Amino acid sequence: MRYQLELFLTALGFFTRLPVPAWVPWSADRLRHAARYLALVGWVVGLAGAAGYLAFSWLLPPALAIILSMALTVRITGAFHEDGFADTCDGLGGGWDKAQVLAIMKDSRIGSYGAIGVALLLLAKAAALLELAKTGTFGADGLPAGIVAALLVAHPLSRLAATSLVHLLPYARADGSGKSAPVAQRLTPAGLAIAGACGLLPLALLTPTEALAAVAATAAVTAWCARLFMRRLGGHTGDLLGATQQLAELACYAGLLAAPRLASLIAPAGA
Repeated sequence: MRYQLELFLTALGFFTRLPVPAWVPWSADRLRHAARYLALVGWVVGLAGAAGYLAFSWLLPPALAIILSMALTVRITGAFHEDGFADTCDGLGGGWDKAQVLAIMKDSRIGSYGAIGVALLLLAKAAALLELAKTGTFGADGLPAGIVAALLVAHPLSRLAATSLVHLLPYARADGSGKSAPVAQRLTPAGLAIAGACGLLPLALLTPTEALAAVAATAAVTAWCARLFMRRLGGHTGDLLGATQQLAELACYAGLLAAPRLASLIAPAGA
């Protein structure tokens, strides 16, 4: 049990800027096994985002509360996944062949594709969350349960999407030079089960229709990413995993927004 706790704390220390105890050992092999807890790290980030939104919305309008809660999650993660999305936009947008794409993604400078891509992505997530704040349900205490549930579900589920690509696709950098290379190995069956449980359990916060819509949208975007990455690069990199997480998070919000219409389509006529 202590070993599993150490693996989770290793994942928390790698994928966020949150401090972890000094007694937690680190090695590339432990980091490889810690990938199973990426979705559980999403619980921490989602909880922070939801708590931040509730605190900010007590004093501020919903739109500003959403932006500040997003800024909080970006600060906690050190923009780890947003940086990967920006590098992916630059690489796939500006590179013609695999070697050029990988070289561009490794460059720490951001280009026009990356800047525009991140700006549009953040705007889209903010807009989706604002709509969820408007249309979401409210609990008996008056708290906006819809947006809170969305944050608690989307962060773990989107990280499970990225983890699935680690398991399904080969690593694209032959030299293993990427900073995420240690987590690029396929998960063991036990590790995959842990990752799946951590990513899917928060769906219990949703109605069946909402859960179905969220999973379907997330799976569709993940499958599209996998096809694109295999066609362009023959596998995944850390940047591509970050891009997958960001797009899957947005897809989850979009699925939740589409859930009411989906429910009306599948409801019996006259019900």
